[in-house]
Amino acid sequence: MADAAAIRDEAARLLAFFEARGAVRVETPVLQPAETLLDLYGEDIRARAYVTADPVVGEAMLRPDFTVPVVQMHMAHGAEPARYTYAGKVFRKQEEATHRAPEYLQVGYEVFDRADPAAADAEVFALIAEVLAPLGLRAATGDIGLLIAAISGLTTTARRKAALLRHLWRPRRFRTLLDRFSGRAPAPAGRADLLARADPMACDAPLIGLRSAAEIAERIEALREDAAAPPIPAHEVRLLTDLMALRETVDNIAEHLQDLAVDMPAIAPAVARFTARAEALAAHGVDITRLDFEGSYGRTSLEYYDGFVFGFYAETRPDLPPVATGGRYDALTRVLGQGGEIPAVGAVIRPELALQVAEGRA
Repeated sequence: MADAAAIRDEAARLLAFFEARGAVRVETPVLQPAETLLDLYGEDIRARAYVTADPVVGEAMLRPDFTVPVVQMHMAHGAEPARYTYAGKVFRKQEEATHRAPEYLQVGYEVFDRADPAAADAEVFALIAEVLAPLGLRAATGDIGLLIAAISGLTTTARRKAALLRHLWRPRRFRTLLDRFSGRAPAPAGRADLLARADPMACDAPLIGLRSAAEIAERIEALREDAAAPPIPAHEVRLLTDLMALRETVDNIAEHLQDLAVDMPAIAPAVARFTARAEALAAHGVDITRLDFEGSYGRTSLEYYDGFVFGFYAETRPDLPPVATGGRYDALTRVLGQGGEIPAVGAVIRPELALQVAEGRA
C-alpha cells in the first residue's frame, strides 16, 4: 500500500499531465450544499454521502465527487470550449466494502465542447489510456445513450418508460419491471384486489405516513392506467435484451448495432453517435479491434452519465475497483445550467489504485 506522500506525488504527476494537454486547473469547496446535489448523484452515492447541517449553508455534504461541482462552476462562469483538471479528496461511506477507505484522492479531466462530441469522447478516453498505459489495464466501454434511446422507443405508456429509465441503474429492479410490463411476470400480490374495488379509499383504516389522501388516490389511478395498458411487445423486449447482452470489440459491434436499428429505429441516432465515436477513437490512436464494448456497461455507475461510459481495470487485481472511470453527462449540464447546456464528458483517476497496480507489476 502506497503511503500518503507517494499518493500525493502521483496525483501531482497526473495533474501536470492534464495541464500540459491544455487543461485549466480548478478547485471546488470540500463542503457542498446538499439540496440539489444529492438528487443528481443517484441512489448509491446518495446513500453513501456524508451529510451534515450548517447554520448558513443549511444541509451540506462532503463532496462525493468533483464532476457536479465542476459543472456548476462552468455553467455559472465558464467560457466555451473549456478543459479542466483537478485533484483533491472525495468522501464516501463504505458500509459494505469496509476494507475501502471512506476518503481518497481523485484526479480528473473534464471537457465542455459542443463542436464535436464524438471527438471529445475520444480525446478524454485516449488521454486516460495514455497516462495509464504503463499499468497494462483492461479498458471496458459502454453507451448509456443506446439504452436510453431503446427504452424511450418502446411501445408502451409514458409512465412505464419513465419507471424503466429511473431504474436503469438498478439492474435487478429494472428486470423486475420489464418482466411485469411485458406480461412475463404477474403484478404484485394484492394489487388486482385493490384495483377491483369501486373505491379503494373507502375503509376505516387511519391515514398513516407522509402521503396525503389525494396523493394516494393519484397513485391508485396510475396503477389502474398501468393495469389497463397492453404489454410491451415481445419482439421489443427481445431486442432490448439483445442490446444489453452485447459483448464484443468496438470494431465488431457497429454491425450488430446497425442490424438492431433496422428493427428498433429509435436507436438509430445513438448508433450514428457510436459509429462517429469509434472513428474518432481510431483517429486518436486507440486500437478499437482490442477495445471491449459491453451493452450493459455503466448500469451500476453514477446516474448522471447519459452517453459514452468507460472504465480501466487491473485484471491481475480483481479485488480493486476501477483505477479510472468516465463518461458523457450532457443532461447534467441542462439540469445545472439554468437554461443553458453544453455537451460534456470527463473522467477521474484514483492515484492510490494506480500506485498499487504499479507496485504489483514491479
